[in-house]
Amino acid sequence: MRNHRYHPRNQRTGSPGLECGICHIFCPHTTAGITVNENADPDVKRDMLAKLDELVPKREAYYRHYEGNSAAHLKAALLGFSLAVPIRNGRLLLGTWQGIYFCEFDGPRTRRVQLFFQMAQE
Repeated sequence: MRNHRYHPRNQRTGSPGLECGICHIFCPHTTAGITVNENADPDVKRDMLAKLDELVPKREAYYRHYEGNSAAHLKAALLGFSLAVPIRNGRLLLGTWQGIYFCEFDGPRTRRVQLFFQMAQE
């Protein structure tokens, strides 16, 4: 898993005028996922990878996908392809230790993530 962590404690959302709402984050790829987890201790990434590898081995006799990346598809499906993160005062409302992980299971590849902002009344 190649991951990119984003921890926006002091960063604005980048959407002018959006003080309160939801940031919808979507990954349009089938072998990469998005999740929220602890962003302070690098062992969290190692532990997540170890457990995912235990749950979803790279090779299984029953895998039939011709590209040979069935494990990547399964891991991405377990993590999920979208998040909804609240926005307050123009900032993503994550917990003190939380960060957003983009998890690449079949790369490196060129990837993109789509962000959608939805305003709300406070």
